[in-house]
Parts: sequence; C-alpha cells; structure tokens
Amino acid sequence: MTTTPTAAAPSDPGLTAAAAPAPTTGPAGDADPGRPAAGRRCFGDGDPLYERYHDEEWGVPVHDDTALLERLALEGFQSGLAWITVLRKRPAFREAFAGFDPVTVAGYDEHDVERLMADAGIVRNRAKISATIANARALVELHAAGRTLDEVLWSHAPAGPRPRAATFAEVPGSTPESVALAKALKRLGFRFVGPTTAYAAMQACGVVDDHLAGCPVVLAGRG
Repeated sequence: MTTTPTAAAPSDPGLTAAAAPAPTTGPAGDADPGRPAAGRRCFGDGDPLYERYHDEEWGVPVHDDTALLERLALEGFQSGLAWITVLRKRPAFREAFAGFDPVTVAGYDEHDVERLMADAGIVRNRAKISATIANARALVELHAAGRTLDEVLWSHAPAGPRPRAATFAEVPGSTPESVALAKALKRLGFRFVGPTTAYAAMQACGVVDDHLAGCPVVLAGRG
C-alpha cells in the first residue's frame, strides 16, 4: 500500500482489493492482530524497508498524479499478497512501467503486456497488468478534460477525523467515501478499484490517517 494497507479482506469480485486477508490484522496480514505494545509501529517493525514505508509514506498526503497512479496500481497488484511482497518489488514495478508515467503506460500495447508477463520482478497477472494500462489511459483522458486524479481522490476525503483505533480490528475495510470514490473512478474508466482497494489507496495517500493510537508516528505528533 502503495498501499494498501487496510484492515479488511477483499470484498469486490472482479475488482479485487489491496486489502489484508483478515479484519483483525494490519496491512496485508503483516501486523500483530491485537493491540500493539506502546511505542510499537502499527506494522512493519523488524523490517527496515517496511519500517521506512510505515514511518515516511503510509498516511502521508500524496497529490502528484503520477504517484497516485502508482499507488492505485500497486494496491491492485497486492490483492492476495502481503503488502511487503509488493513493496519489495516496487523498484521492479517502476522500471517495468516507466516510472508509472501515464502517457508512456497509456501507449503500451499487447507486446508490452507480454513483456510484462515475462518479467519475474513484478507480479505477473494479466488482468492487473491490463488494468494498470487502462488506468493510465483513463488518467490521460482525465487530464485532457482538464481534471486531475488528485482532484478526484481528495474530493472524497471524509468531512472530519474519526477517533483513532487501538487495533486494526477497529479500522474499516471500506467506508461510504471509498464506495463513492470507487464508483467515480469506475465511471472515469479506471479498473481494479473497488471500495476496499479505494480505501487502501486513501490510507496509503493520506486521504485518511489510520495510524493506530499507540503508534510512534502518532505519539511523535506526525500523524
């Protein structure tokens, strides 16, 4: 998450989410299902790459459209996998998808799909690869209409903060705002963005802040 971290299981057949496989765990099932000890991260303790993602990226506001396209893509690719798996593959994803430059990826054709299917560095799933290309095309069309993905995503931010959860069991897998966002993205031609994937993207991009109450990010006043 590039993600997604989220607390719930995928719930959208055909629009699979970047969610964790169980409602009592953190991102992609990697976090302690119970209340973390004071000062422990929500997730990621013990893995330097995961710790940096938790501390420096997850829940930090993102507004750049290329970065948002990447987050949506990676949240989709994460479906059924631990988020750390996708995070470790992120450099390969960036290389394979030209840094997620929307114009470049929008120009990918069937030869590129086959190239990507042969790339062992990424998650080789034809439907998700095709969805990423389709989403780049949708973003190019959005730009041609004078709009941005940033505008679409952030227009679905909740009206105000909610009380911080103590455990991921208390964090929703989707919300009315993520349902509305998923519908809006689908109307714009985006794929693999059901309500749970949309919520994972909202978490990853700082539209919502789901760091747990005892998380050091919160205790340090950064969340």
